[in-house]
Amino acid sequence: MVTHKKTPIQAVHVVEDGHVTSPKGFTAGGVHTGLRKAVLDFGWIHSEIPATAAGVYTLNSFQAAPLKLTKRHVDKIRKIQTIVVNSGNANSCTGEDGMKKAQATVELTAKEKNIDEHLVAVASTGIIGVPLPFGAIKKGISYLNDPLYQKVTDFERAILTTDIETKHVAVELEIDSKTITIGGAAKGSGMIHPNMATMLAFITTDAAVDNESLEYALKSATNRTFNMVTVDGDSSTNDMVLALANGIQENLLLTKNHPQWNEFLAGFQYVCEKLAKAIARDGEGATKLIEVEVLGAKTVKAAQAIAKSVVSSNLVKAAMYGSDANWGRIISAIGYSNQKIEPERVEISIGDTIVVEKGVGIPFDEAAVILTLVKDEVKLSIDLQQGSRSATAWGCDLSYDYIRINSSYRL
Repeated sequence: MVTHKKTPIQAVHVVEDGHVTSPKGFTAGGVHTGLRKAVLDFGWIHSEIPATAAGVYTLNSFQAAPLKLTKRHVDKIRKIQTIVVNSGNANSCTGEDGMKKAQATVELTAKEKNIDEHLVAVASTGIIGVPLPFGAIKKGISYLNDPLYQKVTDFERAILTTDIETKHVAVELEIDSKTITIGGAAKGSGMIHPNMATMLAFITTDAAVDNESLEYALKSATNRTFNMVTVDGDSSTNDMVLALANGIQENLLLTKNHPQWNEFLAGFQYVCEKLAKAIARDGEGATKLIEVEVLGAKTVKAAQAIAKSVVSSNLVKAAMYGSDANWGRIISAIGYSNQKIEPERVEISIGDTIVVEKGVGIPFDEAAVILTLVKDEVKLSIDLQQGSRSATAWGCDLSYDYIRINSSYRL
């Protein structure tokens, strides 16, 4: 009898209604402190034991105080046990006062959880340039150990800003005969653009993973997922993705040399991709998710640049909102991506319909394409026919509601 070994992604099982606390040893919760009106605005994730940690951060030159402090802690000992997050106020561009309040948040959290200060990470999201009301933060910290408020769904709601939907996922896989779980939660809706967007994401796992390999997994997955998302072309000052691996399942330490490393990496990337797509789908004012796949590129870098150029184009996004099969906007975005292409080779499809061959438009059934464009998920495919590399980017359409939301964000 012939047996077929599962591919890495086939070894991954999606957990129904999975969350960031699906992995063993993690709890999370959230409360309302007054930072925002009548909604949850302070949340936390806690691991029973210090977890191996890795992070990626915004490339914006203006980096918020909580991000700077968290990066310092992660870099120091590569361990984090508690993450506290507030929404409604970014504590960004707030000078010395902002850094003092971020540090005070760490100190109070460490005292409340009876852990070392370097095991605390802090994140903030919301309005930039407004002093952080620290009384609200103190109030939130006072609930960290209250069993009545340990609800992961409250955490997911507490980190939102203009988001409509919470974003969560978890997967399971067998490693060293142990059931390993990887979970995730994220927020993000506006100011989203490749190279870290206006978003926060938290990935947890009960697997034992060494520092270097966890960092590699996070950076690799981020490059293929979170850095391939755009909503409006803006990158914020607070964005980060943190990954925690507490090792409670006591598998053999996962490294890039572990025989099941690729399976773990596939599960990790699946979680990141699901969260990234959820962020794109929930873009401010969005009515549909746009996926742009670039095939036949000479390099992955070129494929990524072209995919991001197309999905970032406001003209393409507006056409998608209007269900307009205007492939000229797509081809223009390919052309200004600053990548070397051979125009006479390019093929473009909207859904399953080819609209451009050899760089020239061809007759197509416009009514059939419109039926594709009115769906809430639209795929654009671009085949450069220059090589074997590919990449995918995700974004959303551009609607009237985007302007409405962002013209009154502070009100």
